[in-house]
Amino acid sequence: MTTLTPGPGAFAAPGGDLAYEVWAGTTEPVLAVHGLSAQRRLWDWLRTEDPDLSLVAPDLRGRGDSVGVAGPSSVVRHAEDLVLLLDHLGLDRVHVVGMSMGGFVAVHLAVRHPERVRSLVLVDGGFPMAAPDGLTRENVAAAFADRTGRLERTWTSVEEYRDYVVPATAPLLDPADPLLLDYLAHDLREGRVRLDQDAMVADATSVFFGETPWRDLEVPVRFLHAQWSTGRDTAPAYPPDLVTDYAPRTVETVGVDGVDHAGTIMTPTGAAAVAALLRHALQEPETR
Repeated sequence: MTTLTPGPGAFAAPGGDLAYEVWAGTTEPVLAVHGLSAQRRLWDWLRTEDPDLSLVAPDLRGRGDSVGVAGPSSVVRHAEDLVLLLDHLGLDRVHVVGMSMGGFVAVHLAVRHPERVRSLVLVDGGFPMAAPDGLTRENVAAAFADRTGRLERTWTSVEEYRDYVVPATAPLLDPADPLLLDYLAHDLREGRVRLDQDAMVADATSVFFGETPWRDLEVPVRFLHAQWSTGRDTAPAYPPDLVTDYAPRTVETVGVDGVDHAGTIMTPTGAAAVAALLRHALQEPETR
């Protein structure tokens, strides 16, 4: 099993150096890919639920410590960046977990480079999802105003930033959760949010309007979906008819009740369910 040096690092990619972090556990390394407006600290909850997992988590271009490497950006570009990360770390084949947009990146990685991926765990993403009502290519930026609004201000503290993010984007999260504060602190540098708007809009466009080659997947897929999208009783990204369509392409499909999109990983309930699927994947014998 490959042994990795824990801690942050960087690797060369088109446009500059991209950041990543290794959290060492006892398992073989798992590549963890965050979502649209997130960054690598999204996996704080997963590490807390299962600290024995070894995770390799990048800040995708345009986010966090990789904010200066913004574009051109798309789920395909991120997938190619991940190949460079695996090469940098000397990793041959890995299990991959992707949340939201990270699931779409993971699907492209597995289809374009099947020799590098052992299995996928898709967390409320990866399969084509139900688009928000009224979403078009022309109004993507407006549709994600809760995210772009973060970029227009200088935040005096992580608590002030939290008080904006939770009601706007993740209303079911616990504002007092110390993991949430750690996650949000990684967003900020001198009071400004490290998220490139052009990269985020380009990536959202590629998620909702690009081709997703899920039918070409040849690796084992585990799929976890939320009961709601943004808050209690909101329409989920994956309503029952879509779940029914995708389930035959998976080895496991799990619905998590009582959580919305963010809660699939940013709550103990969601993180525990993701950890269980990863453990199932890690226990499978390797096939080529």
